[in-house]
Amino acid sequence: MTATAAPAVLDRDGLDALVSALVAQGRTVVGPTVRDGAIVLAEMTSGHTLPYGWGVELDAGRYRLVPRADGAAFAHSAGPQSWKSYLHPQRELLWSADRTPQGDVSFTPHEPDTPAYAFLGVRPCDLRAIAIQDRVLTGGRHEDTGYGQRRRRALLIAAECTEPGATCFCVSTGGGPAADPGYDLALTEVVDEGGHRFLVRVGSEEGARLLEQVPHRGADGVTEAAARASVDSARDRMGRSLPPVDLRALMSASLDAERWNDVAGRCLTCGNCTMVCPTCFCTTTEEVTDLTGDHAERWQHWDSCFDLDFSYLHGGPVRASARGRYRQWLTHKLSTWHDQFDTTGCVGCGRCIAWCPAGIDITEEVAALHAAHESETETER
Repeated sequence: MTATAAPAVLDRDGLDALVSALVAQGRTVVGPTVRDGAIVLAEMTSGHTLPYGWGVELDAGRYRLVPRADGAAFAHSAGPQSWKSYLHPQRELLWSADRTPQGDVSFTPHEPDTPAYAFLGVRPCDLRAIAIQDRVLTGGRHEDTGYGQRRRRALLIAAECTEPGATCFCVSTGGGPAADPGYDLALTEVVDEGGHRFLVRVGSEEGARLLEQVPHRGADGVTEAAARASVDSARDRMGRSLPPVDLRALMSASLDAERWNDVAGRCLTCGNCTMVCPTCFCTTTEEVTDLTGDHAERWQHWDSCFDLDFSYLHGGPVRASARGRYRQWLTHKLSTWHDQFDTTGCVGCGRCIAWCPAGIDITEEVAALHAAHESETETER
């Protein structure tokens, strides 16, 4: 079987066999599961731990787990975590240094034990986010070697979206509920009178070899049609959308907009939006020593442009106000990211909306900026 193999079908037992095959390969399998009132990512050794029969209700600043009667495993929107928690971890040791009794200092780069991950249930928005982080962290002259090592060993099994949430807006960022290339296998869940099954498309030679190891059958026309219809329907049921305008131009033309003051009055500058965002990548480093001063370590950890000290230069922070920090985040995400990486920094997953404690909605803010710009332009005419 090759990467151009015809689609296949797995049943629930076949999906569990897929997980078992990955574990037998020595891979660390990570997928969605239910814990603490949310659907979160966790290591798994069995497909039975998938969130069968659970969905979510979302809104700005609101997330609630709800039961589903159809027993679907992937009929839920993106949870609070993204795959960057594994590929670009929150905290990572970079090197250590030791001083000998003679006063010599030796430096030892940290060589992590890089897991061979298999990510099961990667949403199309997150698949795009991984591709964006690939460009950011490995596409330039200075590669993040830890990310690169983890990414090259990772196997991606996508789960196409058939149930968009109220905070989803991937279509208006140029994506959609269908999986773009970049996956090893892509699953589309179908639950109807024909049973509970998963249409499988192969995206790589490694994916093809994996599929050969598990019980499956060739795809039938009914299952293929049902899968495509579900994904097409999801495209038309997005809960949110961004204005269909040139967002780069809008952001650059809105730097002095009054709306920034409005959102600054609501924003807590907590950084939740950057922590849950699957593409935000900013880090800082810190050095720590033991009590003797003879051993030191440098650690890299996530940082946020909402942190007051993020833009600190001699004399104080460049962006001391909530207005300046929110504006920096939004204009970078939708505009200047293009200048740096030739792509948008937003995939429309909606996490920043659902997990903002103040319920700030990025699509609402952009729509308000667009309305204000249109009004100003009309007045000038």
